Formats: sequence, C-alpha cells, structure tokens
Amino acid sequence: MIIKRKLVNRISRTHKFPYSRSLTATATATAAPILKVEIGSFYIPKHNPSKPLGEDAHFVFSDKLVAGVADGVGGWASKGIDAGVYARELIGNCVVAVSGDTGAVVKPKRVLTEAHSRTTAAGSSTACIVSFDGGFLRAANVGDSGFMIFRGGMFSYRSPVQRRGFNRPCQMGVGEKYDKPAAAWSGKIQIAAGDVIVIGTDGLFDNVFAKEIEDILVAEVAVDTAEDLAGLLAELALCNSSDTVNDGPFAEEAREAGRIHRGGKIDDITVIVAKVTAS
Repeated sequence: MIIKRKLVNRISRTHKFPYSRSLTATATATAAPILKVEIGSFYIPKHNPSKPLGEDAHFVFSDKLVAGVADGVGGWASKGIDAGVYARELIGNCVVAVSGDTGAVVKPKRVLTEAHSRTTAAGSSTACIVSFDGGFLRAANVGDSGFMIFRGGMFSYRSPVQRRGFNRPCQMGVGEKYDKPAAAWSGKIQIAAGDVIVIGTDGLFDNVFAKEIEDILVAEVAVDTAEDLAGLLAELALCNSSDTVNDGPFAEEAREAGRIHRGGKIDDITVIVAKVTAS
C-alpha cells in the first residue's frame, strides 16, 4: 500500500484539475469452470475545457466478458473536428455488436468490423477489443491502443503496435484512405490464474514502462480490485505525463526516430484491467 499512498500524494501536489472516473464499474463473471475474470476500468481525459469528454472512449460488457478502448486521433482538431465523437460512436457500436452476438464465443475482430461499418461520424481512431473465453484471451487491435499481459507479476506479452511512422498510428475512419478492421492484428492467447491483463490507449503506454506496472502489481495485485488497479495505473500515467525531466516511453521512441522530446506526453488516459483468478 506504500506505492498507492505515494502516488496519491504526488498527484495531489502536482495536479489541480479533476480527473473523471469511468462510469463502467468493476465487472465480475465466470469465464470457465476453472478461471474467473474480473474487469475494471478508469478514464482520465486530458485537461481541455473545449473537449471535457476527451478523445478516448471505452466499454466493459460484464455479462460476456468483453472490453475495448478507442482513441480519437488528435490531428483532426486542426480541421475543427473532435475525433472523440468518432471514438465514442465506434465504442457505442461495439456495445451494440456485442449485445447482438449470439455466437458461443465473442470474436473481437468481428465486433470491430460490425462497429466500424455502422460508424459514420467524422474523424478516426485507434482501437483494441478483447474478450475472454475459457482459458483464452482473444483480441483485435488497430493502431497503438493495445494490451499487455503480466504473469507472476512480470511482463510477459504486448500486442503488436501498428504504425506508419513515429507518432503516426494506423487508424480507422470513414473513407477509403483509412484502415479497415480487416487489417487489424488479431490473436488468441492462453491465459492462466494469476494473470493480469492491462488494456489501454497510448496515453498509458506512452507514459508508463512495463517495469513500472510490474512494481505496482507486485505491491497491490493481491489486495486491490481490477478497478483499483486500473485507477492506480491511470494515475501513474497522469503523473508521468507531466514529468518534464524523466523520459517516458514516448520520449525514448522519439529519440530512436531522430526527434527531440523530453519527459512525458500529455494525453487522454484510458486503462482497463482484467484479473484472472482460479474460480
């Protein structure tokens, strides 16, 4: 609990604007006779009075153990378009697709394809959808939203990042020049009791190293709910995003691309955590 107290104290000292908590609370359901999956989420939009909802969107569908995130591409702001509208419509259509899915297994790529076909708002976004089926995680993602798997408190796997160049993620939108769900990476990965899956937008992954997540999981995973863990990770990303001294993952990627960027990266931050336990 020491990490949590230090983190909360650090936030109260350095951030005066309020952050918003996800309206989709913790969801617990049985994934199989052997495993149980608990899912919780947390969202912190970046401070922008003209866009109080931010440009991220997400959902947790507890009954079917499906969750997803979308991150509206900020470049649309130069055209006077709020890409968060596209992301929210896409996620709303994902919920509709999951609700109407009558298959024995919810397939994320199928959900993404149906949702994309129904989304008509101007803008574009990255996205990552995950579902849990027995002892497996199924996922589909486009762009730099994605997930990490931690096993035994240690980083084990990260979903592939799809980019066309530095800070140029693949993205879905309306029109031929945007990526289609058919181009999404998709996979099926075996999971085990004790696994923690962290799903997020680039506001998380651009600001928090896997080792930092490990440190929190080692200290907190046994006592915190999935929603508590999601909140801790989101708050850590928020702290790191305003750090102008210590380079985060985004700064390291910038350096590798021959660019100059110091510290963290201010952005919307969405975190979904899934805890896998023995039933």
